[in-house]
Amino acid sequence: QVQFVESGGGLVQPGGSLRLSCVASRNIFRIPTIAWYRQAPGKQREKVAHITYFGDPYLGAPWYSDSVKGRFAISRDNAKNTVYLQMNSLKSEDTAVYYCNIPESPTDWGMGTQVTVSS
Repeated sequence: QVQFVESGGGLVQPGGSLRLSCVASRNIFRIPTIAWYRQAPGKQREKVAHITYFGDPYLGAPWYSDSVKGRFAISRDNAKNTVYLQMNSLKSEDTAVYYCNIPESPTDWGMGTQVTVSS
């Protein structure tokens, strides 16, 4: 079963940026869609972005939740078994633990990476 390791989180001020990485333990060429999720204290885990790979390294189909649309950008590098999440214009409500997984067939959740947005 594939496992994911998230990294890149940290403490930033409102309006700042972070780039998260999600490294898979196995080849991701056969996994069409991989997603980023987040979970804030006392709230349910929510999907914030996903990206679908159609077999062309220069072509993909991203999706974003309304809460992050226009601020976050998801990308993937299949050769490195890695999915990225570029987060810009961060707000306090973006504070959460961020995870990646497979929406259609979720594997075990990893440790996630903490993102804290505070002044």
